[in-house]
Amino acid sequence: VLTVGICGTDLHAFEGTQPFFSYPRILGHELAVEVIQAGDGVEGFRAGDRCAVNPYMTCGTCAACSRGRTNCCAKMRVIGVHSDGGMRDRIVLPASQMYRCERLPNEKIPLVETLGVGIHAVGRAAAQAGDRAIVVGAGPIGLSVVEFLRVAGADVGVVEKMPERLDFATRHYSLRRSYPSHAEAQQEQPSMLVFDCTGDRGSMESSIQLLEQGGRLIFVGLINDRISLFDPDLHRREATILASRNSTPAEHHRVLDLMESGQIDVSAWPMECARPDSMDRRFPLWLNREA
Repeated sequence: VLTVGICGTDLHAFEGTQPFFSYPRILGHELAVEVIQAGDGVEGFRAGDRCAVNPYMTCGTCAACSRGRTNCCAKMRVIGVHSDGGMRDRIVLPASQMYRCERLPNEKIPLVETLGVGIHAVGRAAAQAGDRAIVVGAGPIGLSVVEFLRVAGADVGVVEKMPERLDFATRHYSLRRSYPSHAEAQQEQPSMLVFDCTGDRGSMESSIQLLEQGGRLIFVGLINDRISLFDPDLHRREATILASRNSTPAEHHRVLDLMESGQIDVSAWPMECARPDSMDRRFPLWLNREA
């Protein structure tokens, strides 16, 4: 294991609030790995290959898998969530879950999984060039959604209550629409596509107020709780509500192609890399979003 990305799932698991988690568990599902040895009969890999990892272990036989929607397999096992993950020196992985990465540096490879969440959400929304879209929450997943909305040619805005995140998203993407709250965004023209990436109940319940008549509300963030919507708000708009979960191998390959070609470049994203021997000091600080 070369590099492990840490995302909201890991932080929530550490806090005990991740809904799909069981303990004890070794974390780590956003991985950059180097092949030490390939198993018998494995082709296409050799010692020294650097790879991204698809952490979604699927059954291949359920109704979702049969339709190609492996991202929501009924028997999904996620490495680092349902089974032990990559926060260790070595891990045994099926070759089918690995993608060779020849051009990306080690610290970028784990973002293939992160960006996969964004490309899948934009695909779920069927975003088209010129669509007016707004992303609620400008953390790593929200930024991933923004990246692929831009690839699709959408007109993108952002809602983010944390000033540092809002400032970064606004400057980095030269956004003309950026708001510190739902209330301020509601003063503007509504959007055909609304992506809530917060995993916050209040935000998820309020995001429908940003939606245009006939629009699509996509819940990308996950919360271990119930959410409720005022039914007249839903019916008045004849809104479509979509959940977006994980991503597919085809989407991972598309992400890799876009990253290696430079069309998706996350070099400017705020990032901190910590060595394993400093994790006991750094990890608790990352639980504070302001950090």
